[in-house]
Amino acid sequence: MVISIIGLLAGLGLPAINGAIKAGKRAEVSAMAESIKTAVNAFYAEYSAYPSNTTGKTDTNFLSVISTTNTNGGNYRGIAFLEVPPKFTNATLGLVTPSGFYKGQSNFFISIDTQGLGYVNPRLVSSTLTNTNVASSVAVWVVDPTTNTKAVGTFK
Repeated sequence: MVISIIGLLAGLGLPAINGAIKAGKRAEVSAMAESIKTAVNAFYAEYSAYPSNTTGKTDTNFLSVISTTNTNGGNYRGIAFLEVPPKFTNATLGLVTPSGFYKGQSNFFISIDTQGLGYVNPRLVSSTLTNTNVASSVAVWVVDPTTNTKAVGTFK
């Protein structure tokens, strides 16, 4: 009898634990997206221009410009704007989601208002999102692994 009660309680508790782990990973990814956005805005504050080699993703070129003292890509003063934990880096992909968020790793999407419109349109970068204009100069996100129409990042 005691063993069956313990088994029942364990069966009820495991889904809650898995949900908490997923929520924690989502919060971790959202915090990194906010850090990337802050670093891009700091780059703009320093140089009065956004990083010049942004491809719409946080690839190795973006990582090199924003997080190291590499003077390529417009960072001619060699300022490290972002300190990236090792679990968010990949030698071939650049700045990525940590292991376990997706089955593999994925770059963050980034959209920058380089024309001074007062908004960014994430749909132009990632067609799976339902979000359209976002009133921000910079938006950073990844597609939610549970649904491809929601974002985890600096906008909702």
